[in-house]
Amino acid sequence: MLSRVAPWLASRNENGLGVRVLGSADTLALRALASEDAVANVFILAHLESTGSAAPTSGGACIFGVFEGQTLLGACWAGANLVPVQLDPGLAGYVAAAAHETGRRYASIFGPADTVMALYARFEQLGHAAHEVRSQQPLLTISGPPIVGANPSLTFGSMGDFDRILPACAAMFEEEVGYSPFLGGQEFYSRRVAGLIREGHSLVHIDANGTVVFKAELGAVTRDVTQVQGVWMNPELRGRGQSGGYMAAVVNLSRSFAPVTSLYVNDYNTKARATYERVGFEQVGTFATVLF
Repeated sequence: MLSRVAPWLASRNENGLGVRVLGSADTLALRALASEDAVANVFILAHLESTGSAAPTSGGACIFGVFEGQTLLGACWAGANLVPVQLDPGLAGYVAAAAHETGRRYASIFGPADTVMALYARFEQLGHAAHEVRSQQPLLTISGPPIVGANPSLTFGSMGDFDRILPACAAMFEEEVGYSPFLGGQEFYSRRVAGLIREGHSLVHIDANGTVVFKAELGAVTRDVTQVQGVWMNPELRGRGQSGGYMAAVVNLSRSFAPVTSLYVNDYNTKARATYERVGFEQVGTFATVLF
């Protein structure tokens, strides 16, 4: 299996290291590994809760595992994005080479900063140029009630409001990464937004005129942790001091799923960081994101 999936690692076999795609039999080991840090690994833990298996998905995503003998040392989701799971930076190069061998194109790498930057260093050697590197993204959590009052207007989105929510999500995406999520077609992104609404993971305030004032999503949800993404205030309504109340409401609504609410934010986004601190979020780690 090793020689077929990762021939580039054959010279290291004498050290007992191997890389392979995980299967259903590896689910318990992966869950135990990811549970060592339920906040940093909420993405993969949410996947395991929803599917119940570490096996490759019908859409072609898989999880690479690095093994020493039979012991799983670290892992990495390889789908539209690469997401490391308790992967030591010293092992990241092996996974990057395995991911490169698949021939897939990845939109991003995100996760703990040291490992993400190690993955990208090897990816860069293999000819993958980044569109943008965000090397310092504070990872924040809040495990109790917010310390500012919540805006009661924020609620869970419904499919009846899909045609309003989708443009707001697309506007946030373009503002955040610099290009439209509809490049190459609208279907995939639209399905993603619709799925979040149906799962009850879309949070939105739509005023009486049908304008989306504020929205956010719970991008990953487990019984222990939620991860907030896509925080967006309508540009015409910014600067009025409302963001703290909306984020407090996000925390309150997310606590119906799990006791801990998490998110990560660009270090240069000083206004957002100040808002999160005012609400009661505290830094517990540092993420990084590499956009391709």
